[in-house]
Amino acid sequence: MASSIFNFQGQDGYQLSGYLETPETTPCGWAIFAHCFTCGKNSLAAVHISRALARAGIGVMRFDFSGVSTTEREGEAINFAADVEDLKLAGHAMTQAGMSPSLLIGHSLGGSAALVAAETLADISAIVTIAAPADFQHILSLLAPEDVEAIYRDGEATVNIASRKFLIRRTFIESIDRIDIEESVSLLRRPLLVMHGPNDQVVGIDHASRLFIGATHRKSFVSLDTADHLLTDHADSQYVAATIAAWASRYMPRKVDDIPQVESAHGVSAT
Repeated sequence: MASSIFNFQGQDGYQLSGYLETPETTPCGWAIFAHCFTCGKNSLAAVHISRALARAGIGVMRFDFSGVSTTEREGEAINFAADVEDLKLAGHAMTQAGMSPSLLIGHSLGGSAALVAAETLADISAIVTIAAPADFQHILSLLAPEDVEAIYRDGEATVNIASRKFLIRRTFIESIDRIDIEESVSLLRRPLLVMHGPNDQVVGIDHASRLFIGATHRKSFVSLDTADHLLTDHADSQYVAATIAAWASRYMPRKVDDIPQVESAHGVSAT
């Protein structure tokens, strides 16, 4: 397994920073990992899950959304619509590089972005959400009342979430009010795996129930037992990756050169 830099052009010509986790053998398929709201491509969950999937034969590209970590747009305002667009551009960049993704994995708000972006990503054959919200109210609950007041009064404010500073504009709050994640789920029409911890203190298990009920079959739900929202326990990340690998195997493209040739009794090879 090898890790390599995979940077690609994002919106308005800005560069987005990513990493490829490549299996040691021919990948059975490629995936994109979308990180959580206050995280980045180097969060524990993103790294552990991506590398575990690579060991299972699935190549993964994890990247930073605009305005996060090492992107050229660091310090830009948080924008959910931009996250959705970033996912679309990530899929296009991978396809252009000969690694067309068939699996989309999103953690927390990254899962919500994956559900919305999947509608226009025709090559994505399956979607996985991990601790994803069914609406955006939990994001607003992370903000102090005085921060919300400042955002509405001044049009924007720099807020502290999980010991990190983020710029949030009033347009962000207004825009998420117009996005219906449950409607996106109902229109998905592709295999969906919903993963969530019943003891998640950030995004409650009821969000998983709403996503699962709203989705059409083929859908699956896996409880993450005692896992916390950020999957800080390495064992939880490994379990998530193993489950995704097993579930997604039905939806990964089969490569002809990976199918063993069997010599028939008449000397003609068959599969």
